[in-house]
Amino acid sequence: MSERERPRVAIVGAGAWGTTLAILIARSEAALLLPRTPDGADRIARERLSPHLPEIRIPDAVLVSADPERLRDAELVVVAVPSAHVRETLARVGPFIPRGADVLSVVKGLERETLLRMTEVIAQEGRIEPARIAALSGPNLALEIARGLPASAVVAAPGPELAERIVDRLGRRGFRLYTNSDVLGVELCGALKNVIAIAAGAAEGLGFGDNGKAGLITRGLAEMTRLGIAAGANPLTFAGLAGVGDVIATCGSTLSRNHRLGMELARGRSWVELEATLGGVAEGAYTVDAALALARRHGAEMPIAQEVHNALFEGKSVQRCLIDLLARESKDELADFERWLATLAPTPG
Repeated sequence: MSERERPRVAIVGAGAWGTTLAILIARSEAALLLPRTPDGADRIARERLSPHLPEIRIPDAVLVSADPERLRDAELVVVAVPSAHVRETLARVGPFIPRGADVLSVVKGLERETLLRMTEVIAQEGRIEPARIAALSGPNLALEIARGLPASAVVAAPGPELAERIVDRLGRRGFRLYTNSDVLGVELCGALKNVIAIAAGAAEGLGFGDNGKAGLITRGLAEMTRLGIAAGANPLTFAGLAGVGDVIATCGSTLSRNHRLGMELARGRSWVELEATLGGVAEGAYTVDAALALARRHGAEMPIAQEVHNALFEGKSVQRCLIDLLARESKDELADFERWLATLAPTPG
């Protein structure tokens, strides 16, 4: 195998986002795309197309293989599989990830059973030192980026050197990357905004109007931040690309599967019916129960997330869910941030 055939950046997962990142990387260096099955790899390699990205050709600089042995040459391994499959995927590919390689999670979710964030699952199941694992999040609708439209994201890492290496490798003029040391906050933003996007899609589907939708999104961001503060994240992260930036994109775009799920629920369709027909994974549906369990652990209230759960899993109509949210008692808009403000107060003496 020649040096040209040994990509130094590998993407594990050939969904829309993983394939988009492979296309992005291939504009400057070779990339390895690792689908789950040999049949899937053969089809992509032969057709140079992904079923998730219609009409976007995959460059020849993307090597496609389902063989995890190919990971042994990687300097950067990007994990881009649905959150529900991260653990099983790392059990399969983890032994082949070089000990010196950087690892980047681009997965936006929480593990339902353990409530772990994706970098934590990768570290645990892949037996990888947490100091080697970063997370990327932000307003990243895959199809737009695959088409070459500009986008931004944030790379959160335990140390600045790791973040800077990833920015140097993945950053482009059309894909602007920032850094953040708040891995906890960035990952919570990426997971929780999908839940709010389901509610926003439902509000749009019911014709609530721009005012109603804006209010719902804003209060959704407030409850995301509330849980972040309680869990120990920096609340300013929720005002950044991973927070409000991704909320704007995911709650307002028809390219968002979570937004589409909410709209379909508003039309009276059930999650059981939609799960297999949505055309991709709506991570919010798999994250909402973990988010609520995490909120209970930290004593944080998440009424919008609760109503998303009710619509998905309790048979409650979307209309009733939104009406019940509107009927909630008014409160001080900034009351949720008192705990954070208290930590900023100077200590006496």
